[in-house]
Amino acid sequence: MKLIDLTIPLGIGTPPWPTYEPLQLKYFKRLAPNGANGQLLTHSNHLGTHLDGEIHFHTPGKDIASLDMDFLVHEAAIVDLSDVVADYDVYTSKMIEERVEVKEGDILIIHTGYHHFGWDQPTANEIRYMVMHPGPDREFAEWAKAKKLRWIGVDCGSADHPMNTILRNWMPRQTKQAEKVFMKKFGKSLDEFFTDDKYQLMHLEMFPYGLIHAECVGGDIDLLLNRRVTVGFFPWRFVDGEASIGRCVAMVEDAEYEELMAKKASMTLTKHGDATNQSHVESLNKISKENLS
Repeated sequence: MKLIDLTIPLGIGTPPWPTYEPLQLKYFKRLAPNGANGQLLTHSNHLGTHLDGEIHFHTPGKDIASLDMDFLVHEAAIVDLSDVVADYDVYTSKMIEERVEVKEGDILIIHTGYHHFGWDQPTANEIRYMVMHPGPDREFAEWAKAKKLRWIGVDCGSADHPMNTILRNWMPRQTKQAEKVFMKKFGKSLDEFFTDDKYQLMHLEMFPYGLIHAECVGGDIDLLLNRRVTVGFFPWRFVDGEASIGRCVAMVEDAEYEELMAKKASMTLTKHGDATNQSHVESLNKISKENLS
């Protein structure tokens, strides 16, 4: 058994979710004169590849330490939606089930393609990564609950549509763009589509049911699209933790791992060595241009 890393690099350049504390690092010991290097870190939990726990939005929910390993590691469906959604789009359960089999009790990892705009990528665009990515409506949330999914992972800043969060107020230029897309595609304004009773529904409506999510998934995800594979997320055993930075990995057999590494060797790599398929970016740019035309 070999592991494929689905985690983005974590450093002082990794953007947290807007307004959250970024990673700050300093040395408090050095080899000379202390005989060892030691570092002190300050950061929020919503930084890099991280898992939102129930108590992030649900007061009587579980903390991170209460999540069983059987819950965190399980069969998963990894779906690629980068050929059908782009800036400000809304994805649906139908789009997912057209591309991959999703079984009851699965983990679901959604590749929107927006990890290509992460801070470490050759096509990095922090605003696009955090503020312009696609997201779901309540239809998707109800489907996910009916499927009894264990947890959901997304390769962008939030499992919610960014225009169904406070970002709608904080980013007026992008909100104007999104308004144009929603009027064109749905014949509704943002306020009409994402009404107050839907606000941040992937957090507020899902966590009371134990259906949490990982955000900012990435790494070598481009090697494993539209297929089933075992996936695990490994947060800290964090008592009273409302979320946790962690490592997300997929598990494959040794023979397949060699095939995947050969495929990776033929692909463009990021500066930190992750595989990146630029055809996803081309597709996202094409759809986004059509959305805003």
